[in-house]
Amino acid sequence: MKKVLLAVFTVVLVAILGFVLFVNASTPKNYNQEYPISDLKVEPDSARLARGEYLVYGPAHCGHCHVPVDKLEALESGEKVPMTGGFGLEIPPGVFYAPNITPDKETGIGRYTDGELYRMMRYNITPSGHAAFDFMPFINMADEDIYSIIAFLRAQKPIKHMMQPIELSFLGKMIYAFDGIKPGKPDKDVPKTIEEIESIAYGKYMAYAVANCRGCHTNRDLKTGEYIGEEYAGGLVFGPDNLSGGWQFITPNLTNDAETGIMAKWTEDQFIERMRSGRVHQYSPMPWLAVADMKEGDLRAVYRYLKTVKPVKNKIDETAIENPE
Repeated sequence: MKKVLLAVFTVVLVAILGFVLFVNASTPKNYNQEYPISDLKVEPDSARLARGEYLVYGPAHCGHCHVPVDKLEALESGEKVPMTGGFGLEIPPGVFYAPNITPDKETGIGRYTDGELYRMMRYNITPSGHAAFDFMPFINMADEDIYSIIAFLRAQKPIKHMMQPIELSFLGKMIYAFDGIKPGKPDKDVPKTIEEIESIAYGKYMAYAVANCRGCHTNRDLKTGEYIGEEYAGGLVFGPDNLSGGWQFITPNLTNDAETGIMAKWTEDQFIERMRSGRVHQYSPMPWLAVADMKEGDLRAVYRYLKTVKPVKNKIDETAIENPE
């Protein structure tokens, strides 16, 4: 009997060691053949530079990830802080550092072509060819808006600042080993350009493809990024982590449900007033300054769209909890 148990134990141990070795030796799948890099060359002009600046520091809130943590207060005071790289977000798959997106040729996006940057934003595929975790949810953004962001970032002062590489946990390595991170899949109707009008369609575009309201106000599996809740019904938990100061935040329900949705309680003007009034909690993950800087017409469009979203009953008792058990 002891020999049988020893044999079983040996087999299990070998299997575990083999699995660990396989995961640690695996490399992410390369998608260069399936998603070749285009020869895109973005031509900057005044309209693109202006639109790019608005998106980067406004609704796309690039700075809230790509600005150093010790500069976030300056960013939220209205300073156009250079985007030399941001925080190290600690989640189950690892620690993820937002890179330097100034046009420095050694440490920033100056190393990459416009085609590589476009592919990253459209399909979440890095210049090296592997799929990235979905932290930059711009796969449904209009081509012209992507061009505007690229043009604006290219026009900034290059600043040399090498960021730390991603530190994958064993779980993160395992996800990559089994091809658990896929390229982004844009909707079929991704527009080439978008008309800036106070319409429901434009509001959907801003909430869905630019400001990423859906990405935070829909519950997700933080191990894979997969959506597991009803759209805009809230419930996604942030923290407590290295960035939350001991707080845990739960995103509210943005649907028009009469009992549990906050949109049912706000008029259009009240919505704009709240979006303009800024943060209540110091560590809130909501990019309040970027939202406050949005054009009034854009905010009105977002409100009108959210009022059309399917009402979902999902009661969020508290959106901010200090030192949760």
